[in-house]
Amino acid sequence: MSVQNLNTFDPFADEGDPLGASADVGTQQNYIHIRIQQRNGRKTLTTLQGLPKEYDAKKLLKAFKKEFACNGTLVEDEEAGQVIQLQGDQRIKISNFLVEEGVAKNSIKIHGF
Repeated sequence: MSVQNLNTFDPFADEGDPLGASADVGTQQNYIHIRIQQRNGRKTLTTLQGLPKEYDAKKLLKAFKKEFACNGTLVEDEEAGQVIQLQGDQRIKISNFLVEEGVAKNSIKIHGF
């Protein structure tokens, strides 16, 4: 006599991995993310990541610094790639600048407060 309840059964075994076919499911790779980070006191830091490869990050950083009268730096991150950091809350200014340069407005995500 065999007991049916003691056998292991995987109901999803024949389906395979549903996310295996598409690597970018759940990721935000096609968006440009503009975030704000709180430093100490009233100081803030604005970060820009997900910039397309056709834009030179160094030239863009130089234009941001000149246009917004703030300091900034370019940081290399292993997950996010090149990240532009600017002093202060520059989220709206960066968004408007990128839209004027021809980046689609619906591809820009602004995060924060």
